[in-house]
Amino acid sequence: MPFIRSISGLRATLDNSLSPEIVSLYAKAFEQYLPKGEIIIGRDGRPSGKWIEQLIAETLKERGRTVHLLGIVPTPTVQLLVEHTANAVGGISITASHNTSEWNGMKFMGGDGVFLDAAENQEFWKFADGVSSLEKSTQKGEIIHRADAIEQHIKTLLNISLFSDEMLDAIRSRKYKVVVDAVNAGGSVAVPQLLEILGCEVVRLYCDGSGEFPHTPEPLAQNLTALADTVRLHNADIGIAVDPDADRLVLVNEKGENISEEKTIVLAAQAVLESMDVLKEYSRNIAINLSTSRMIEDIASEYGVTVNRTPVGEVNVVRNLQKNNGIFGGEGSGGVILPVCHYGRDSLVGIALLLKLMASGHRKLSKLEDLLPHYEMLKTKINFSGDFEKFSAKLQESFKESTVTLGDGVRFDIAKSWVHIRSSNTEPIVRIIAEAATVKEAQELIDRAKDVLLN
Repeated sequence: MPFIRSISGLRATLDNSLSPEIVSLYAKAFEQYLPKGEIIIGRDGRPSGKWIEQLIAETLKERGRTVHLLGIVPTPTVQLLVEHTANAVGGISITASHNTSEWNGMKFMGGDGVFLDAAENQEFWKFADGVSSLEKSTQKGEIIHRADAIEQHIKTLLNISLFSDEMLDAIRSRKYKVVVDAVNAGGSVAVPQLLEILGCEVVRLYCDGSGEFPHTPEPLAQNLTALADTVRLHNADIGIAVDPDADRLVLVNEKGENISEEKTIVLAAQAVLESMDVLKEYSRNIAINLSTSRMIEDIASEYGVTVNRTPVGEVNVVRNLQKNNGIFGGEGSGGVILPVCHYGRDSLVGIALLLKLMASGHRKLSKLEDLLPHYEMLKTKINFSGDFEKFSAKLQESFKESTVTLGDGVRFDIAKSWVHIRSSNTEPIVRIIAEAATVKEAQELIDRAKDVLLN
């Protein structure tokens, strides 16, 4: 069964692929890789996460580490707590992100709360692969159970300069009614708690924290029909969906209409850019990945902001933001990164920014969506376990009239249309994403790519 190790961490199915021996090995390797200090651990609520959490904690304790257990929390909460906890040198989020329940995994982050990048992972993996030896500790550590993680996350977020007392009062005065689908996982407590602090009436759809997914957990439109129906039933102002570890945010408007996950980052960017004068310490740079909609470039151009594109993978976007002291970033899968809060995709950040945008002009979500630039994006995937690089030359020949971008699969730009073909970091597939003025044009780009890959 699948076992995937990539820049996005470790992800595998719950059979021999993610055995206790594997979990223990990678916990030991990570402990050996990190400098001396304390380690933060959280999990997304999957039932399997409980034994994985216990095994990791005991393994690290036996190797002399002090371990902070946060329990069921969003992955961005783990990241923020690593960054803001004295003596913390790293963290592990136990999650398989949007994968279904037969999967689980581990996301590894350094002392700055940022996921390990390619070079750091290569060094870390040397310990897991036996290239570097695993030394034993002569003393035991301890396990500390933390109950303040979500509270600290929300407090840090709402204390940043974008959310003045006046702005927070404006949001609270609207008394928004919000339906929340957290797939009974990592965002079950944090998302409703943030909303209630912001004066919202919360309708909890799937927020029991059991980790038992009520539907396919990836927050795509076809999986969010219950959310859309509940928004209409309750005459709510907005519906919110997050993935199991709550780093991705997807929206449903007040009409019960699903809004493309690509628009999450565009709306969040608009909320930041219209108030960017209060973030004078940051440069006028945005970072997004190669698969993100060009809507973000259209919005950025209105504010005179530069957009930099990176390979797919949260850490790649983060490293670009750090390099350029960027003001905002993210990925079109619904991942919002606001450096003034912390360097990680964060659905709570996205929610606060969206409510700010709605409240600042007393605008409904459907109206905000109508004002965005219009493109059609299509996404597909095909099973693929071969050497993708062998197909790169063939693809370039097929799209020889295009501007070519390499470095993460291959992307072709033709006027205001583009197609990006790349191997997934998290599944044994190739993803093909195309964007154009019409569905027909986008489908033609996808068909051209598939013709090369499948023939």
